[in-house]
Amino acid sequence: MKLPLCPSDAQAMAGMSPDQLREFLDKCGPRGVLLLDAAFDLWASEGQLPPAGESWRVWLMMAGRGFGKTRAGAEWINNLAQGSAKRIALVAASIDEARNVMVEGVSGILNIARKQRTRVTWEPSRGRLTWQKGTVAQLFSGDNADGLRGPEHHVAWCDELAKWRQADEAWNNLQMGLRAGPRPRALVTTTPRPISLLTRIKADNWTVATGGRTRDNVSLPKAFIEVMMATYAKTRIGRQELDGELIEDVEGSLWPRALIERCRDEMPARFDRVVVGVDPPAGPSPGSGRVGDACGIVVCGRLGEKYYVLADESVAGLGADGWARAVVVAAARWRADKVIAEANNGGTMVAEVLRIADHGLAPKLVHASRGKVARAEPIAMLFEAGRAFFCGGFPELEDELAGLQIGGGYDGPTRSPDRADAMVWAMNELSQARASVPRIRAL
Repeated sequence: MKLPLCPSDAQAMAGMSPDQLREFLDKCGPRGVLLLDAAFDLWASEGQLPPAGESWRVWLMMAGRGFGKTRAGAEWINNLAQGSAKRIALVAASIDEARNVMVEGVSGILNIARKQRTRVTWEPSRGRLTWQKGTVAQLFSGDNADGLRGPEHHVAWCDELAKWRQADEAWNNLQMGLRAGPRPRALVTTTPRPISLLTRIKADNWTVATGGRTRDNVSLPKAFIEVMMATYAKTRIGRQELDGELIEDVEGSLWPRALIERCRDEMPARFDRVVVGVDPPAGPSPGSGRVGDACGIVVCGRLGEKYYVLADESVAGLGADGWARAVVVAAARWRADKVIAEANNGGTMVAEVLRIADHGLAPKLVHASRGKVARAEPIAMLFEAGRAFFCGGFPELEDELAGLQIGGGYDGPTRSPDRADAMVWAMNELSQARASVPRIRAL
């Protein structure tokens, strides 16, 4: 393989998925891969490339570990340094991390400059990099916010901001000094953590956010990705550290994220009972041809005095026949002995489809006189008491549960916590926890 690649090669690579690109690189051989490594723009994922346009001030790259955040940052800084002279701030959690990762690391600025045949003078004792055309980059620490009070910069690269001990003060000082030149801007590369500063930066009108997952990096060994996904997929740590999701706790949550993580367990080999909870969507009536909202379908089991969430079989974008048949499939797959369906929004359709399918399960149709959060509180107490568990990771369900608030509020990702309510109906049937729960009337 030779470089530069012809336009057709570059176009073909741009259209490849991560798996296709890995296969392509395997065929290139060691020399071809080394040549391609220097052509970062050809194979970098979209989340590693600078945003288009000039209206942004902050580029927030929030991604999973190993995604290639450091490589992208070093490439961006080295490219900017090729133009007119600039003053650049390189800020990490500590000076040592700035030196070891951002400058001297495998994907740091010195190695990137070497690949691009760019001359850079590195003065470790002064924490300073100087390019031929006069650009100077100075190292700073997010643990020493006062160090950023005073200096003016054209550009800043902030690495792992979520780890800075003085994050808010350091960021504020940096922003006040980011005023040199016609277009000052900053890149933040970080693995997400639920800190208020990241939330504010992401919400700013002048911020453009990009990101990606660990498995998107074609340079990582396939075996490593398989092990990481098998170990952490769908867990909170996996969603945060591998998928780059910013997962925050809602104030007054009935199911704080720490509680959810604490209540994971292996699936027992057998159960005393298995039921399917259904929260039918409020939407079009059967036969209207229109599609309603999501339908919560959650499978739960009981063994002795312990309760387990087994599966989230919820569906969205289906008509009444579609989501009702999904209930039938879930009941059959998990050999459920009962289906618990809220009658208010279409439970009769579940009963009708079950009869048509000749499944032999007469659903229990239930009404509630109180809201979803009030029904959920006694079930949340089962998890707090160590009597209820999640058999695996259920991201959409967990996000809804985390959004249910003490006192009746809901601050989750969906308009209505349909999955959470389906789980509560199933758990309530299994536990018969009727204290503080509205009476349920079977039709």
